[in-house]
Amino acid sequence: MEFKTTKPLILASASPRRKELLSLLGVPFEVKTVEIDEEDIFGCSPAELVCNIAMEKGLAVAEYNQHAIVISADTMVFLDDEALGKPKNAEMAKLYLRRLSGRTHTVITGVSIYFEGICNVFFEETKVTFYKLTDEWINSYVASGDCYDKAGAYGIQTAGTLMVEHINGDYNNVVGLPIAEVYRELMNLELLEMKSAGVQYDN
Repeated sequence: MEFKTTKPLILASASPRRKELLSLLGVPFEVKTVEIDEEDIFGCSPAELVCNIAMEKGLAVAEYNQHAIVISADTMVFLDDEALGKPKNAEMAKLYLRRLSGRTHTVITGVSIYFEGICNVFFEETKVTFYKLTDEWINSYVASGDCYDKAGAYGIQTAGTLMVEHINGDYNNVVGLPIAEVYRELMNLELLEMKSAGVQYDN
């Protein structure tokens, strides 16, 4: 299967994980980002918060790329509706993991798609349950450095997956981009289409 977009495609995220997932569509795209201050963005619910951040990320790029489709996303971990962001240091990472130990948390990714002055936004939720973690495991994992630059202080696509007892929902959403839903949104918006396969004839 091969696809093509109706306009140039831009990913407004520097995340290598999102870049890898968007590459699954098999269409060319550029990466362009603009730094925003996420601390000044609020929402009345966890889903609204991540969607608002995703929209701000995308808007900063879309304003200067009106000719393109701009996709942006934000992923956050919530425990009892409290956001656990990217840990600033080892102690914060250990605190997050102790709190997540043996419990179920929610990972929400907000995705915005800008095109022709329009913003289409949606979110995906996945429930993730951790095994009970020992202090030895937590200390070792944090020392590995895998906890940094990841919401909730873990990466499900790396060694952090060893902490996961089970998930309920989209795995790729936890990685950082619910690519199956992104595909469906692009198709519904008629921004993505399947390339026509060449007809083969028997001699």
